[in-house]
Amino acid sequence: MYVGKAKDLRSRVSSYFASSSGLGEKTKVLISKIDTITYIVVSSEVESLLLEANYIKKYTPQYNIRLTDGKSYPLIRIIIDDTFPAVVIARKTDDLKSLYFGPFPNSGAMKLVLKTIRKIFPFQSVINHPKTLCLYNHLGLCPCVTAQDTDVNRKEYKKTIRRIIIFLEGNVAKVIKDLEKERDALSTQENFEKAHTLQEKIQAIHLITHPVHTPYEYEENPNLKTDIRRSELEELRNHLNQVGLLVDPIQRIECYDVSNTSGTNATGSLVVFTDGEKDAKWYRRFKIKPETKGPNDFAMMHEVLTRRLKHTEWPYPQLLIVDGGKGQISMAHKALQEANLSIPLVGLAKKQEIIITSDFREIILPKRSHALQLVMRMRDEAHRFAITYHKKLRSKITFE
Repeated sequence: MYVGKAKDLRSRVSSYFASSSGLGEKTKVLISKIDTITYIVVSSEVESLLLEANYIKKYTPQYNIRLTDGKSYPLIRIIIDDTFPAVVIARKTDDLKSLYFGPFPNSGAMKLVLKTIRKIFPFQSVINHPKTLCLYNHLGLCPCVTAQDTDVNRKEYKKTIRRIIIFLEGNVAKVIKDLEKERDALSTQENFEKAHTLQEKIQAIHLITHPVHTPYEYEENPNLKTDIRRSELEELRNHLNQVGLLVDPIQRIECYDVSNTSGTNATGSLVVFTDGEKDAKWYRRFKIKPETKGPNDFAMMHEVLTRRLKHTEWPYPQLLIVDGGKGQISMAHKALQEANLSIPLVGLAKKQEIIITSDFREIILPKRSHALQLVMRMRDEAHRFAITYHKKLRSKITFE
């Protein structure tokens, strides 16, 4: 009968039943017909807008349709039959050669979605775009493919439109996976500039689909951020303890990654999180020694951990995390044994985002898990720090 979204579901639903005196006639009729209320938790405002629009389109609920002014809900229209598909606003689904997304509850919600997407995936927003560069091109919001018509630009723009469609369908994870695959391929081809651009898009998507806390929440609880980080750490510790990896209350976590191109200019990174927050003063980078030959990520990980553990003046962490699966974990565990240290160790497998313990037990957590998001956040930071140093070494050699 009705689809709606709310940041505070309890408050939203209870407002309908607290008192009927302030309710309109249509709302009173709606309440009298309610049999079941079902809810779905999403991660962000953008995701809630997309889900709400998709459900309104799927179910055409009676009480989501405006009967008073005869107007239709706004839609996003992608004119896929054009050589250079435009993304525009529509009120009717009268073109069989276009894709439509929505309807959205109001034009403000729809424009928020479009504005958010356009910052990540620039698109042409007018039909029959002029063959000259427009203002939005200078703002980085329009590729102006019509004015820069090449086979490469056409191919890239088609790829952008495809990703926008998948995003609007609500499959954010698929867009990220696609971008990560292309980013890794570009890195292998030593096209680091384009790889970095894709990494920025990935980070932007993570940012806009991450839960946002309002100023009111911080006003109610000035320690909100600290409480969230404490909750993440405690959840992670509980999951580790459940599989037999006994971890003390976590204050310091170290995360490691390596970066190289076919074994050349290999680097390693160490990033540190203290109480769940970045602690950049303890970040360290390692230039892999020539003795570790070839594209051997496992040997490189062993070298990085061995060199780090020799620095007894650095405080040891309550947990070690390595970017990778069983091979990287085995080498890190070997380094710990050689140093006669017993520090809890896990790895994060890249494809499935599965946490793997030092004895190869798997911890599979839902994507919304705060513990998994914490580990992924550290892994991404270690990857960023490693690849930045790797690019610096490559640039140095290029200009020598």
